[in-house]
Parts: sequence; C-alpha cells; structure tokens
Amino acid sequence: MPIYQLPPEPVFPSPEEAEEEGLLAVGGDLSPERLITAYSMGIFPWPHRGMPLLWFSPDPRMVLDARAIRLSRSLRQVIRRGRFEVRLDTAFTRTMTGCARARRKGARGTWITRAMIEAYTRLHEMGLAHSAESWRDGKLAGGLYGVCLGGVFFGESMFAAEPDASKVAFATLVAQLRVWGINLVDCQTHTEHLERFGARLIPRGEFLDQLAVAVRQVSRPGPWKLEVTPDQVCST
Repeated sequence: MPIYQLPPEPVFPSPEEAEEEGLLAVGGDLSPERLITAYSMGIFPWPHRGMPLLWFSPDPRMVLDARAIRLSRSLRQVIRRGRFEVRLDTAFTRTMTGCARARRKGARGTWITRAMIEAYTRLHEMGLAHSAESWRDGKLAGGLYGVCLGGVFFGESMFAAEPDASKVAFATLVAQLRVWGINLVDCQTHTEHLERFGARLIPRGEFLDQLAVAVRQVSRPGPWKLEVTPDQVCST
C-alpha cells in the first residue's frame, strides 16, 4: 500500500488504504479542520520523533461500548469511598501535559508534543476536546483526554500520579457518556489495561461502519459538567 503525502487542504485518503500497521499518510498540519476531518474518518495523528507528522487508522481497532464497561470490585470500592473527586473540563491542558510527562513501559519520550498540546487545546476551546480529571486534596492526581464528535468519544491518553486515579476518571467519564447516549469509545490500539475494562478489538471496517452512524448524532459541546453519582458509575 502507498503512503500518502497530504496536500495543504484538510483531506485524507480512505482509511482502508492504510498499511498493515495502520500508517496511512504523512505531512499536513494539526489545524482544527484537519483534526476534525481525520477523527470523523477514523484517522488520528501519531507523531514520531525525527519524522514528518504521521496519520494512522489501525486494523483491528480497539473499542469500548460504554454500556458494556466492566469494573473490578476493588475499583468500585475506590469509587464509592470517594477517594477522588472527578471533574470534567476544568484542567484540560494540565491533564494533557500530565499524559505527556507520564512514563510508559517500553517507550522513550512521548508523542504528545508541544504542537499536539497547542492543537488539542484549541479543540478544547472549541468544545470538541475534553478532559476527565481525578482530584485529591486539591491536587490533580490523574486523568485522561480525548475528542468527542457526535456519539463517539476518541480516547487519546491517560496518566496517574496516584494509584487508581486514571481508572476512576475513565470509569466516571464512561458512565457520563452512557447517560448522554455517547456509547462508542474509540481506544485506538490494544492494551491489557483497556481490555480489563471490556474494550475489544474489532475489524477496522466494522469500526468505520459504527463510526459513520455515531458521528451523525448531535454533538455535545463543552465545557462538560459531571452529572453522574458514584452509585451510577458503579451500576454497570
């Protein structure tokens, strides 16, 4: 399969033309228009040090149905005890920066560059990118960020400065998404961590079919406000 050089306009080839590892195109920029176009087509940027901007659409795709999330007994206990206060969209850039600084097994550096932080902060200001944050004693203890279009949330990254902080934020966000009818959660690629929550790998074609339906839903612009209670989070 050829790797496409993107033109100045915010357009992409079909994600079905991606390489086996998911690489589809190179170049372009991180403008809001290009990012929105990419996500609506099931494509996302994944910068690599020393290379032009790379765009991916992996096959298979890791997804979670918000209505089928699984929570361990121990995590339910942490949520019910209220160790963390979960907030939405109150510290987006700090959350993204926390994800950029997080140490990850087998990884050197981070793909969350300064340019990525600036680009997604612009999306956040437009009401399209969101953060779920776990706070403890007035300090940001962990969280995650992503993009939401219509009825799909595209998860990007998470971090935890304290044990369980990102898990609580994720479980709470998914419960809130479920209440709002945003049931497709794109997890991009496989991790055992997400698999334990009930995420599963599906063929890219199946994901694109689900995506085409989900993005037609009316979007819920930010800033988001948390509405669910701990009992609702644990009710799955």
